[in-house]
Order: sequence, then structure tokens, then C-alpha cells
Amino acid sequence: MIPFIKIVQQYELLAVFWLGKFVGLRKPGLQILLWPFHSTQTIDMREDVIDIPRQTNITSDNAPIDIDFLVYLRVMQEDAERSVLEIVDYRSAVVGIATTTLRAVIGEMPLDDVLSQRERINEDLRLKLDDITERWRIKVTQVEIREIEPARDIQEAMNRQMAAERLRRATVIEAEGVREASITVAEGERQAAILTAEGARQAEILAAEGDQQAAVLRAEGFSLALDRVYSVAQNIDSNTMSLQYFETLQKLGESDSTKFILPMELTSLLAPFMRMAGGSNGSST
Repeated sequence: MIPFIKIVQQYELLAVFWLGKFVGLRKPGLQILLWPFHSTQTIDMREDVIDIPRQTNITSDNAPIDIDFLVYLRVMQEDAERSVLEIVDYRSAVVGIATTTLRAVIGEMPLDDVLSQRERINEDLRLKLDDITERWRIKVTQVEIREIEPARDIQEAMNRQMAAERLRRATVIEAEGVREASITVAEGERQAAILTAEGARQAEILAAEGDQQAAVLRAEGFSLALDRVYSVAQNIDSNTMSLQYFETLQKLGESDSTKFILPMELTSLLAPFMRMAGGSNGSST
């Protein structure tokens, strides 16, 4: 027996075999073994990434599509020896399982869903792969699709569809812009008409109020004038009124008219003067 030393790194576990039989796992550090009885195999406990090559898959609506993706995995701490004892090369096994699993997942989905639901595909692949590799104590932590590329004819049809959709959206946006502009112009005209009508109404109201105030002032002036006339008339006696009538008759007499119409009140006003004239004649007789 010849002793030999094996250094186990911090991120490793060492599977130790005695005469070909598994006897345990050694932890990181300096390990002393006996040759030729001991043999070892290192288990890397770090997370690993496997590049799944591009492959053509057929969707449920018979559309060919190329997909490549990455699988992230690591050996679980508990029963880590199973990744050595129960599988020759788990990396190669994961590549094969990932390929067949992707075909099964894509075959259940139409093309539109494959293109729009990448996260769902990632999660479905992760769950299915993890369920298979769990027996080897391999944990699939993440699946990431890198690229999805439809066949050339499908891609050209999609490009034409996208161009038509962009044109339709541009037409709709332009029509909405024209409609909004028309609405804005109509609203502006309506507001202008409202303001014009409101201004005319206010002008008419102000004019009517001015006329009303003028009429009130004229009526008040006329009323004051009547009051003054009445007040003056109250202070005029009958003789003054008679004299005013005589002055009026004198002016009439000076005119060219030959016929006069005298009011009835004139005889009553002349009665005192006629009596005075009669008295004077009697006394002179």
C-alpha cells in the first residue's frame, strides 16, 4: 500500500471507492488515500450551464421553427454520489432529454403562442427536465430560450402581416388625429358662437337697461315739471289768469285771421271785467 494525497477544492466533493466499491464522500481539504485500493471521482458542486444546440421543431399548427436554449443545473448536496453511481455522463443525458422535451412542449402549442409565451416555455421545460433528472440528484435551476426563428417563408409572411398591421395602425391613428382636430375646431367654433351670442345678449341687456333708465329719468323729469307747474298754478289767482288770456287775445288780434274760436272758460273769466265795465257805465249815467 502506498499512501497518496488528494486535495479537494472548496466547490468539490470527492467520491471514494475501495476496491471499486463506493465507501463515502470526502469534503474539501487534504485527503490521504491508499493506492491501489482507493480510487476517486471528483464531483463539481457548482452550478453548470449546458448549451442545447439549435433544432427544428414543429408547432401544433404545423409551422417549422428553430429554437436553441440554455439549461442551468447543479448537483444536489444530499446524495451527491448518485450523479456518479447512477449515470455515466449526466451532461450528455441532459442534452438528449432537453431536446426531446422541447419537441414535446412546442408540439402542443401554436406558432403565435410559441412566439409570444417564451416565459411559459422556459418554465415548462424546467419543470419537465427537473422531474427527470431528480433521480440523479441533478437540480435544473433555470431554462432560458436564446432564439426562436421561424422558417423563412413563415418569417416573410409574418413580416408582411406586421407591415400591414403597422399601416392599419397608422391609418387608424391618422383618422383619429383628423377626428380629434375636427372635434377641436368644431368645439372652438361652438365656443366662439356661444361667446358671440353671450356678448350680443349682454349688449342687448345693457341697451335695454339704458333705455329703461333713460325712460325712468324722463318720466321723473316730466313728473318734476308737472309738480312745479302744479305748484305755480296753485299760486296764480283768477285775475292773473284773465290777464294772460287777454294777452293771448291781443296776439291773436294782431294776426291775419278773421275768425276766432274762444274757449268756454273765457266767458267766465271775462265776467268780472264785464261787471266792472257795466258798473262804470251806470255811474257815469
